[in-house]
Amino acid sequence: MGDAAVIMEKTFTENHIEGRNAVLEAFRAGRPIDKLFVLDGCQDGPIRSIVREAKKKDTIVSFVSRERLDSISETGRHQGVIAFAAVYEYSSVEDILAAARQKAEEPFVFVLDGIEDPHNLGAIIRTANLSGAHGVIIRAHRSALLTPAVMRASAGALNYTPVAKVTNIAQTVRELKKEGLWFVCADMDGQVMYDLNLTGAIGLVIGNEGEGVSRLVKEECDMVASIPMSGDIDSLNASVAAGVLAFEIVRQKIKK
Repeated sequence: MGDAAVIMEKTFTENHIEGRNAVLEAFRAGRPIDKLFVLDGCQDGPIRSIVREAKKKDTIVSFVSRERLDSISETGRHQGVIAFAAVYEYSSVEDILAAARQKAEEPFVFVLDGIEDPHNLGAIIRTANLSGAHGVIIRAHRSALLTPAVMRASAGALNYTPVAKVTNIAQTVRELKKEGLWFVCADMDGQVMYDLNLTGAIGLVIGNEGEGVSRLVKEECDMVASIPMSGDIDSLNASVAAGVLAFEIVRQKIKK
């Protein structure tokens, strides 16, 4: 079986899971559950078991009203619990580094600091694949996760590009710097990207669509890059900015 087929085996088609037994079995089977909605005030044994499993997996748990559960239910039989599973199995940061080592290449990773729009996330994963990046790292909270919309927007790239989910982006950047990576983040107040040395083992950090890269993450970056623009508006869409910077990295690697 080829590598592509092996990767495809990790793809899940159904991400909406309702009912106590179904949700609990999904956790115990190792399905990657991104979000769990639980009826507020419900504390019986099965619910406690589900919440306990969710905490083990660092799943986001929201206690909500019955009206909220009813509004997101697809079956009308949620039994006080609804889970949203990722459509694709998450990798680890080490998996991404291992992919670079396997290819005998210097690591090239995308780090996304709070990208919330699933279409932006999917487009960035597509760009990461086409620019030769070894993987994408996203934030576990307050971020778009691997939903069907992300899968569609990636145009299939999600099948080939590892995505790791971490709880602390700044800490992850610090740890990767110990592995020899340099980090550049996108910010319109930075140095023009053409004037920066973007070769070698590198991480490209793209921030939230509205607020940009957070202060703590920016402080961990070695370089801050701006994209020269001459239009009437002052910023690019996050996925477009990621593409422009990614292919400047590619250009410099080729030129080197």
